Amino acid sequence: MKKMMALLLASMMLLAACSSGNSGKTDGNGGTTGGDKGNEATKVTVWAWDANFNVKAMNLAKEAYAKDHSDVNVEIVENAQNDIVQRLNTGLSSGTTKGLPNIVLIEDYRAQSFMQAYPDAFYPITKNFKASDFAEYKLGPTSVNGENYGLPFDSGVAGVYVRTDYLEQAGYKVEDLQDITWNDYIEIGKKVKETTGKDWISLDPNDMGIIRMMIQSAGSWYLTADGKSADLAGNVALKEAFEVYKNMMDANIVKIHSDWSQYVANYNNGSVASVPTGNWFTASITAAEDQKGKWAIVPFPKLAGNAKSVHASNLGGSSWYVLNVDGKEKAAEFLGATFGSNVDLYQKLITDVGAIGTYKPAAEGEAYKAPNEFFGGQNIVSDFSKWTAEIPNVNYGMHTYAVEDIIVVEMQNYLNGKSIDQVLTDAQKQADAQIK
Repeated sequence: MKKMMALLLASMMLLAACSSGNSGKTDGNGGTTGGDKGNEATKVTVWAWDANFNVKAMNLAKEAYAKDHSDVNVEIVENAQNDIVQRLNTGLSSGTTKGLPNIVLIEDYRAQSFMQAYPDAFYPITKNFKASDFAEYKLGPTSVNGENYGLPFDSGVAGVYVRTDYLEQAGYKVEDLQDITWNDYIEIGKKVKETTGKDWISLDPNDMGIIRMMIQSAGSWYLTADGKSADLAGNVALKEAFEVYKNMMDANIVKIHSDWSQYVANYNNGSVASVPTGNWFTASITAAEDQKGKWAIVPFPKLAGNAKSVHASNLGGSSWYVLNVDGKEKAAEFLGATFGSNVDLYQKLITDVGAIGTYKPAAEGEAYKAPNEFFGGQNIVSDFSKWTAEIPNVNYGMHTYAVEDIIVVEMQNYLNGKSIDQVLTDAQKQADAQIK
């Protein structure tokens, strides 16, 4: 009997020991289940999309951190962006953080919708990095009530990629495109089309990215300054952007595409001459090795009728967020020591990934100053970095994509003859009804 009691007691102690060591393990989905801060306290789990860009960048950060923090295990889990959005919404709306990571990448256009909807789900990291070291336009989308919740990552700084050989055939030089308005851009495009037979720009009617870039160049957005209400009917920058879009269509300088592969192909096969877009398009342009030396990048055009408009804007970009789960302190320290302060890391992001960050001290590094032979020796990273610092700071708010769905439809109505004032008035009414 004594032997049986001793065996039972030993079994109970073993079970208790196993139980206390299990509570912080991963759930098998790339997240952590929480629990005590034993052995698992040094594990930091990260969710990101795009293996060749964001995931690769995070791996470089992991390698840099490991040099002085071998006790920290950073696990990077790749998910599609839409899957991350869905899984975050599902988890956070259920009121449980089980299965969620320590760090997650969120697109800047979506950040406020998450932070406003789930105010207690994110961990403030204000003390882990110096916000003033980053481009100002990134701080608005990543902050709430003066507290920083996102560590700014890549810049979506925009410029215009342009075929220099087509320009020359039309009688222009790159210098002629350094300080132009959208009206000038259209006139140059008409001459290029007339001379070379090539379209000037490729657009997707279901993607209003170009409108976003135009209005941000004037410090404006689809939403009011607080990011909560639609600002369409009286938005002078948006009105001019609509008019520019229609003028491009009417000038017969636009080639239509319906997906990403067509978009890239229009430039790689030489059928379109210019691309106003974010700097992340560099990899797509340089994929056509036979066009080496035939491209340059010039400043973004400004709106002619808006005194606030500048030659700088943004398209896309994302930032890193720490979720309010066990291990948040270590996750915040990791971000601060890597993307928050490591100049050498940012040089590798340029050379190994092609990612231009928004960390201003990094611009003094050698990788930022190196000439790019594909673009005729132009210091494109240095130029993009300069323009990044000039991008107007706007509040993307909670409803960017919801409002843009309305904009897409009303743009077609405008192109089909509906007056611009009526278009924006109707868009305002629809937006007010949808996001109230």
